[in-house]
Amino acid sequence: MGSTGAQTDDRADDRAGDGAADAAGERRYRREDVARAAGVKVRNLRYYQERGLLPPPRREGRIAWYSDDHLTRLRLISDLLGRGYTVNGIRELLAAWEQGGGLPQLLGLEREMTRDWVQEEPVTMTRAELRELFGPGATAEHTRRAAELGYVRIDGERVTYPSRRLLEATVALVRQGVPLGEILDAGDFVQVQAAALADRFVGLFRRHVIGAEGLGRLSASQLDHVREAVAALRPVAGEVVATEFARAMGRRVEAEVAELLRTEQ
Repeated sequence: MGSTGAQTDDRADDRAGDGAADAAGERRYRREDVARAAGVKVRNLRYYQERGLLPPPRREGRIAWYSDDHLTRLRLISDLLGRGYTVNGIRELLAAWEQGGGLPQLLGLEREMTRDWVQEEPVTMTRAELRELFGPGATAEHTRRAAELGYVRIDGERVTYPSRRLLEATVALVRQGVPLGEILDAGDFVQVQAAALADRFVGLFRRHVIGAEGLGRLSASQLDHVREAVAALRPVAGEVVATEFARAMGRRVEAEVAELLRTEQ
């Protein structure tokens, strides 16, 4: 699967720094970084290049740099493999799209559909700082469960919260006397409900905007239409959920206050 020189290049890539922006401001990735972001094995990159599915990376000395276009194409390849396409079938499909001029629109659409959904500021602290923040009521079991739910990432003595907003909300609830275990129970419930809502919205978009034929059979102009629809509809889902939750909370709090007043009489 490659010469000793190629293996040396791979090791050089792995020693390079984290992904960065190039002179034009475009994101670029090391081999291991783009593979991790795409959810594929590092060795698959060379295999896909050898089979004509993935363009070669741009090299600076002994380091190979991959772009967002590489990442998008890797995700597309993984999606097609998951749908039962063979490697040869994917190569032919990509070639047909390239000849028809639709591949740039398709790759651009993938970037448009997946970007900007999550815009969070991570917070990293030591385990000691974490214990100080949450007080004696926080246990190692709470940390383990928070990691299972994706609220924290643990690396030795360092703990990272991917979302500053969720961290601040959790701290506020704890300081109001809500047990951390019950907050995690609520978070688990919210995640399940949010996943169901996401499934519903994505299903509506797939049926009524993309259509039964899927992306692979859409023309370049149709792909442009889908991309415009994604940009227009991205904020709608969040606005609908936030508005309906606010209305539900208003009704529920009003009913709770009325019940409390009746019990005081």
